[in-house]
Amino acid sequence: MKVKIINKSKHALPGYETLYSAGMDVRANLDAPVTLSSLERTLVPTGLFIELPIGFEAQIRPRSGLAVKHGISLVNTPGTIDADYRGEIKIILVNLSATPFVVNDGERICQMVVAKHERVEWEETGELNATLRGAGGLGHTGDK
Repeated sequence: MKVKIINKSKHALPGYETLYSAGMDVRANLDAPVTLSSLERTLVPTGLFIELPIGFEAQIRPRSGLAVKHGISLVNTPGTIDADYRGEIKIILVNLSATPFVVNDGERICQMVVAKHERVEWEETGELNATLRGAGGLGHTGDK
């Protein structure tokens, strides 16, 4: 699948790190390092602009290494980039650790997964088909 991209950053395009990776690493495009204090969030520019085909979205997800090693995540995860958005992709990072974290220019800050989606047409009804689960919600299957 080909996707149009404008790269106004000083870094390489997002890329897959391994042959079977679903997500492409996206890099910060900063003029100076940004320090995130504990529980602070900030908007990090990437310098990237994309044109997705209709019926696709780009999902922005945390990087597991940053999460486990430094407590860095995304406030809205996964973030969604719609096919009609043409602005710069910016990432809302949050520091969930107790120690400050420095985001450097060119650092891999998130993953981008391009995924197909469908549009829904609601069909109002007064009744839904029964299932074994029924209305069982969070934790309904127990702890074991």
